[in-house]
Amino acid sequence: MGIPSDISTRIHNKKGTVLIFVTIAILVLIMFAAFAIDLAYLFVIRNELKNAADAGALAGAQVLYNEDGTVYEGANQVAFDIARLNNSQNVPVDVHWESGQNSGDEVDVQRGHWRFATSRFEASDNLNGTDLWNVSTEDLDANPDFINAVRVKTRRDETRALSFFSRIFGYEDYFLSRESVAYIGFAGSLRPEDVDQPIGICRQSITDGSGNYTCNTGRMIDSSGGTTTNTGAWSNFSQPCETATPPSVNPLVCGGGNPEVIKFGEGMGTIGGMTDNVFRNLRNCWLNASVLKDWRGYPRERWGWTLPVIDCPGNNPGPCSVMVGAVTLDVIWINNANADPNWRDIPLQMEGWECSTWVGAGRPENIDSLTQEQRQQCWQEFATNFNLQTWDGTSVGALTPSQLMKTIFFLPSCEYHEPRGATGGRNFGILARIPVLVQ
Repeated sequence: MGIPSDISTRIHNKKGTVLIFVTIAILVLIMFAAFAIDLAYLFVIRNELKNAADAGALAGAQVLYNEDGTVYEGANQVAFDIARLNNSQNVPVDVHWESGQNSGDEVDVQRGHWRFATSRFEASDNLNGTDLWNVSTEDLDANPDFINAVRVKTRRDETRALSFFSRIFGYEDYFLSRESVAYIGFAGSLRPEDVDQPIGICRQSITDGSGNYTCNTGRMIDSSGGTTTNTGAWSNFSQPCETATPPSVNPLVCGGGNPEVIKFGEGMGTIGGMTDNVFRNLRNCWLNASVLKDWRGYPRERWGWTLPVIDCPGNNPGPCSVMVGAVTLDVIWINNANADPNWRDIPLQMEGWECSTWVGAGRPENIDSLTQEQRQQCWQEFATNFNLQTWDGTSVGALTPSQLMKTIFFLPSCEYHEPRGATGGRNFGILARIPVLVQ
């Protein structure tokens, strides 16, 4: 019995419909496959462009500052050159920049300010340095004149990325671009030998009531058992913390600095108090430092140190103090280990300061030419001139000889210094050497 003609017709019609659907499905699959292949290819190119932008931004940020803290105008050129050294699929990346500092979407290399509060980069022509002292981190973050970043944009513009299969659908090539911003902040983790002495300075002793780094007040590292509190600690630089003992600290005094990296945010082996051997070793190093001396052999110039900053809750360091940054300070006096009730172990000159009673007596080269009261006045003048205070604001000039035993007096430095370590620390006046990517 044969199939009725109307049923046969419907079957043939369905076969035709299926063929159409299959043909369309195959075309769609081909289109998706074409775009998938091209997208994978474009993804590779985007990564190459990003790598080039990263390299340029990091290179520019690493040379962003001159030695005096002003902004290096040539940082853009460095960023441009490094970015252009990178290829994308054997084709040099495009970077729209010639020279100078210009604004606009078509300028691909710029110096400027990165603001964390808004995660935004603002281009700026400012080449002046920004004071880092007595200002909060939030104020620095909001200050567009604080140049702290370099932005680099890389493109496949003049040499666009050609399509493979999607050109059959009219897509001949693609314009691609990527952007990076590198930020240079404050010294965090420190490289080997970035630190000069095995001492950590308490954050609380070099910041004001608002927590801002201040260089207006001199301090004493007191460990004499008097009424004052420690503002620093000896350290053996150990991370993870190992108990800091005199035998582990003493070889590090004037010994070339930290042998290993000191990591930001991690505890470091510390110990409060002064031991005679360690202190004597440090004082002898100070007396032999390459600075101008007076007729007695006492230094009359500041002795600069770069030291890690540690957190000291309660104004006293613990056995494993957390490292929170780095600071440069100037040592201006180191007392003898013993009490000096007759005020003979005193400064008479330091930088531009001279004791008035010593000058009035004709600058005699014999400390006993001054009375005990005159010598004590010299110490008080010295403390006043350099604004030396204990952690609680007491003038060092008001302390007794027994409270001044085995004590180091220092001034937090208000000068720009060679960048140290990696970005990530808090602001204690030292910019980092190694930038980080923020975009």
